[in-house]
Amino acid sequence: MVLTIGILALAGLTLDGGLALSAKVKANGQAEAAARAGAQAIDLSAYRSTGTLQLVPVQAVADAQSYLATVGASGTVTVSGDTVTVTITASQNTQLLGMVGISSLTVHGTGSAHPQRGVVTAIDP
Repeated sequence: MVLTIGILALAGLTLDGGLALSAKVKANGQAEAAARAGAQAIDLSAYRSTGTLQLVPVQAVADAQSYLATVGASGTVTVSGDTVTVTITASQNTQLLGMVGISSLTVHGTGSAHPQRGVVTAIDP
């Protein structure tokens, strides 16, 4: 009986660990995409007048949060200078570890982005 429980716990670590890793990769991807969405909130009047890229922080946060809502995730968005950082915390329900009292695992994903200029010179063919 003890051996069976030990084997099931080991199988649970393998299965549920893999599911948690997959959830972490997904959370990182969502956080990175949300940060990129927020980094598109460029102050166009400043860019047109001075050529400097700067963000509109309120719009950057709103755009990143809107992206998170679209993909069904929630997280925190911060803007520091020209960098948008998104942090997601998600919960992954366990399949086998529930038998030993672990019903879910918490995963975190983080992504950052800042605006970039596009092509500024033409390339001769």
